Amino acid sequence: MGSVKDLSVLEKPSEKKPGRARFVFSNRYSVFDWGEMPDHLEHKGESIALLSAYFFEKLEKMGVATHYAGLVENGSIKKLSELKNPSALMEIKLLRVIKPELKAEHYDYSAYQKEKGGYLIPLEVIYRNYLPAGSSVFKRLQTGQLKPQDLGLDKMPEPDQKLPKPFYDVSTKLEITDRYLTWEEAGKIANLNPEEIKSLQNLCGTVNQIITEEFSRQGLINEDGKIEAGLGYERNLMLVDVIGTLDECRFSYEGIPVSKEIARIYYRNIQWFKAVEEAKKKDRQNWKSICQIKPEPLPPRLKLLIEQIYCACTNEITGREWFKGIPSLKKILKEVKEILLS
Repeated sequence: MGSVKDLSVLEKPSEKKPGRARFVFSNRYSVFDWGEMPDHLEHKGESIALLSAYFFEKLEKMGVATHYAGLVENGSIKKLSELKNPSALMEIKLLRVIKPELKAEHYDYSAYQKEKGGYLIPLEVIYRNYLPAGSSVFKRLQTGQLKPQDLGLDKMPEPDQKLPKPFYDVSTKLEITDRYLTWEEAGKIANLNPEEIKSLQNLCGTVNQIITEEFSRQGLINEDGKIEAGLGYERNLMLVDVIGTLDECRFSYEGIPVSKEIARIYYRNIQWFKAVEEAKKKDRQNWKSICQIKPEPLPPRLKLLIEQIYCACTNEITGREWFKGIPSLKKILKEVKEILLS
């Protein structure tokens, strides 16, 4: 069970072949690494499953290998065009997850050095086209972890600035709290050679391009997003997890966030967020257990609008009205803007 989706294993993977599993997409959501938040967002699970399936199928037609097998309806595995109703159940090919061992305050990735393939790469690869106000890049620029030149800039950026070209970032995936890495560090811990690292960056670039094109047709900007990948049994890259959704990416429309960033904006203005930040400073590993405040539910109207955004995006990107009676995305966002600016 994850913070937003569950994994049901049908057949365990081995060192020689992948297993089979199903993602059960829930209506839960998470912000700031907290895990399950108080509210459940109606139809979120189905909208995420459908939208991710849409992008998996589009990329597979381009020859990109993925772990996607199809969506499940009435016990049968189907492609998107075969579904009669929305589904929140996705069947996938399952790779092994090799968890690094936590020793004192450091993670030991030595187990990866003997592996030839058939495992989840323990990295998240992030593409950045813009620098939205909530981007972690600004904090890293302030602390000196990044320099403007790393981003292709000659001076410190402003919030919402477009980058001259996509910037590809990388972080850990299987640690309690994700941490950013250099690409050299990423290659070492995941047992990837320089050519494989370059292929991983290129894969992220391909996904970025497809998602950007699809959302731009609706007038939306693809600001940033992430992918996860696995190494197949012939050491071929395989796109895994979920792609192109409002949980994996940050989109905007005329300066309005079109993602769970709306919830982040709300929560940044309450005491809970300050308590989370303080707890993370005190103990990077166990911050949640020492956090003194728990998050409160969203205001009802804002919750409804976020639910409608998930549904409207899936309807409009896939070109099919999966969810009936949902206002247009632009109409929903107009009201969100009024709430956020009030």
